[in-house]
Amino acid sequence: MDGVTERARGAEAGAGAAVTGRPGRPASWHAPAVLAALMLAAFTFNTAENLPVGLLERISESVRVSLSAVGLLVTGYGVTVAVASVPLAHCVRALPRRYVLTGLLAALVVSSLGAALATSYWQLLVARLLTALAQALFWAVMGPVAVGLFPPEVRGRVVGALSVAGSLALVLGVPAGTWLGRRTDWQAPVAVLAVLGLVSLVTIAVLLPTSRPEEEPAARGSRPDARRFATVLAAGALSATGAFTGFTYLVKFLGDVGGFAASTVNALFVAFGVACLVGVSVTGALLDRFPQSALTAAVAVQAVGMLGLYSAGTEPMAAVVFLALMGGALGPVFMTTQNAMLHCAPGRTDLALAANSGAYNAGIAAGAALGGLVLPLAGVRDTFLAGGLLTVGACVVLPGGRWLPRSPAATDPCGPAGLQKTRPGGHGRHD
Repeated sequence: MDGVTERARGAEAGAGAAVTGRPGRPASWHAPAVLAALMLAAFTFNTAENLPVGLLERISESVRVSLSAVGLLVTGYGVTVAVASVPLAHCVRALPRRYVLTGLLAALVVSSLGAALATSYWQLLVARLLTALAQALFWAVMGPVAVGLFPPEVRGRVVGALSVAGSLALVLGVPAGTWLGRRTDWQAPVAVLAVLGLVSLVTIAVLLPTSRPEEEPAARGSRPDARRFATVLAAGALSATGAFTGFTYLVKFLGDVGGFAASTVNALFVAFGVACLVGVSVTGALLDRFPQSALTAAVAVQAVGMLGLYSAGTEPMAAVVFLALMGGALGPVFMTTQNAMLHCAPGRTDLALAANSGAYNAGIAAGAALGGLVLPLAGVRDTFLAGGLLTVGACVVLPGGRWLPRSPAATDPCGPAGLQKTRPGGHGRHD
């Protein structure tokens, strides 16, 4: 048997032992079951975040507030995630991840039930903010736990699976929740989210071991590099700002510039979500082989899509093509930056992932605000020009980071990266 196979099996055994807590007696189904529970939780959190978008009028009538006030339930959610990610991750850095994830999912269940039972706007707002706080920490903790259950050579595919689950929220979760909410009442799909969160909670509470965070396989970056960390963080934030400068006003763009009917715009939104799902699926399959190239390609395709919409969006066929390109890149950008954090984190990966999530959500908020400034001054078409140029800036930042001073962690032969390079039999492709 060759050395590669032996190392892979050894890693699988180690992962199984980590799940069961009994070295040498792994339960092979535990790791996939925990991964499935984390995927379900990612789907549930993302659905909870965006569900009010499809039920604005129902919620507005129920709690007797304006549509703009209900819109703040989404905006405030994103801002909370952006601000709270790093502080929360720092506060729980010493707690076993089983306890942290169980607590976060319990918060999801309680807040979803609270939202479903809310009789006033302020009760609903408090419940939403609790969900947002739980999600802010969930994205930081989930990644290291999930990839640590599997051999290093398949971690990109694990990140891809989690991203597919998150993307399904836009393709399946929000449309299904909107359908259910319009045929019953808006509280029904929110209550369903509590049930889904409970399933994830029980699975993780039973199958995930209680171990110290610093002892987990993916607690530290595999190739620590502060320079690369800063570059990816900046590029991800710029890319998010660019994407949402235009995407926030996509409905108006498709109607005013593309000339599409309202019913067609709804179909194009579904196509956009499908393109996003296809993008993360394809990128996830290639992420282990081309981790750096995948990020650069995703940002570049987003730039082409946005600038293409600006320049040729008046032509229906061209608009559909460039919309698909933008959708196919939007999900992979965040996925590839998250994957990069697992490799280049100069310290703990959970703190690096929290920083990345916070920066990306800050970019979302900044993009929506920038688009709001451009819209009355230059028109909806120019929101895509501004967003495309910002995304081009992200493309420049990624290779430009090579000119920054190299971090000691990346070159120290005694550091984790150096140990990986000098370990007998060590291998791996770094594009």
